[in-house]
Amino acid sequence: MSLFFRFCSVPPHKCRQQSHVFQISLRTYADGTIKWVRDRGLDHAVEREKNLLPVMNIKNFIKSEPSKSVPVSIITQKREVLRIPTRPIDLIRKYPTIFEEFLPGGIGIQPHVRLTSQVLELDAEEQLTNQSEICRQQAADRLVKLLMLSRVHKIPLSIIDQLKWELGLPKDYVQSIVPEFPDYFKVVGHQNFASGWGTKQALELVCWNNELATSVLEKMAAKGKPGSTSKGMHITFPMNYSNGFEMDKKFKKWVDEWQKLPYISPYESATHLPPSSDESDKWSVAILHEFLHMLVTKKTEKETVLGIGEYFGLRSRFKRALLHHPGIFYLSSKAGTYTVVLKEAYKRGSVIESSPLMIIRNKYLHLMNTVKEDSKTTSSEHKSTRQQKQEQKEGSDDGSGKQNEAELFNSSANEDEDEDEDEDEGEGEDASSNHNIQADRKEDGRSKRHVDLKENAVRDRMRSSKRKNSSAKRPSRDRDAKRERSNMSKRYSVRTKV
Repeated sequence: MSLFFRFCSVPPHKCRQQSHVFQISLRTYADGTIKWVRDRGLDHAVEREKNLLPVMNIKNFIKSEPSKSVPVSIITQKREVLRIPTRPIDLIRKYPTIFEEFLPGGIGIQPHVRLTSQVLELDAEEQLTNQSEICRQQAADRLVKLLMLSRVHKIPLSIIDQLKWELGLPKDYVQSIVPEFPDYFKVVGHQNFASGWGTKQALELVCWNNELATSVLEKMAAKGKPGSTSKGMHITFPMNYSNGFEMDKKFKKWVDEWQKLPYISPYESATHLPPSSDESDKWSVAILHEFLHMLVTKKTEKETVLGIGEYFGLRSRFKRALLHHPGIFYLSSKAGTYTVVLKEAYKRGSVIESSPLMIIRNKYLHLMNTVKEDSKTTSSEHKSTRQQKQEQKEGSDDGSGKQNEAELFNSSANEDEDEDEDEDEGEGEDASSNHNIQADRKEDGRSKRHVDLKENAVRDRMRSSKRKNSSAKRPSRDRDAKRERSNMSKRYSVRTKV
């Protein structure tokens, strides 16, 4: 059972009358028991991308080598740096359309890995996308917004390096993005022994940007009310509870009251509020919501969230926000770690907001997923299309993992593609299939006639046996009738004499 209590800085009977004058710390719910339920769509969104980052890291590492190839042993040594979750050789062999394993010079030495022509073409497209003006501007805007969320308006480069993938930053963003926008930010020496970070380089905000210092919820509220600045408005957070989530009346009442509290922009300071108050909680949720929304992936690992929260001085509040707001944030335990997902940013397991970087990453996922499709087709060429589809369906139903996770939300589209591929096969294959069908029909006809002959023979034997039985029973019936008539005549003659 959840625990509820109230904590007021003024008498309870005056809380509502004075809430518009004073900063009221009103606590209506804390440390209650919330039953979390799994969200299948968000779990699949996390799991299908679990190998994308390590594959991209290996690709970039191979491409950085002068020979454009790397021994497998070197990749194994750099497993932690490349963030490879499994054995590197298993990951490499799992995606033959990305990596090609070979022996240099044809001699029996340790195997090397190089990139395929398919992934090299996609990499060239990725480079053009990263160098485009719109992509570089968006990356700079995300960095500025992240710096403005910080109270000191500077963040160590070591923390930003952990967020390069989620922020969509190039590997050399310090040399490429930072010098291009000198009015936005600059690299400075950073010293913060109290926080335990030591002396490091940091990225510091140069000029405050009022246009970017507007949260996504404030922009949505301003669109609903033209001319409104949305400052101080009672902005509500979109709630998207997973299927099967049970909300009791007390929890619903607390959420409704919490939504009515004033919305404080994440780009404003609210450190004067008591940390345990609901208003402070709503401000912390606003910061976490804005942080996740500025990420390209709209999700990141839980440790990353807590790490940035620790630097902001909000680690415990971020942890409380993840616990108390299942309608806003989702914690997925897939991919071998905990991943925080912004629920409103996803629909049917895919990111709603499209961006050039996500389009490229989806192409990489498609190329990776093509591996299993090709292997299925190669291993079952002798089977019919219907049998292949049936086996794929059974594999997905029993959870065997044979069907790729990236196909779970596009099964109907993939089935249509499979049908198109089957229709486009060679004429010789069609002719052979037609010949096999005709042969099967002839064989079925012969077997059917054979069965009919057997059934007719059985019927004839049954009829003949019935005739014999009936003919054998007739004489016995006649003898019995004669005997009965003679007995009746004898009895009649005896009566007459008497």
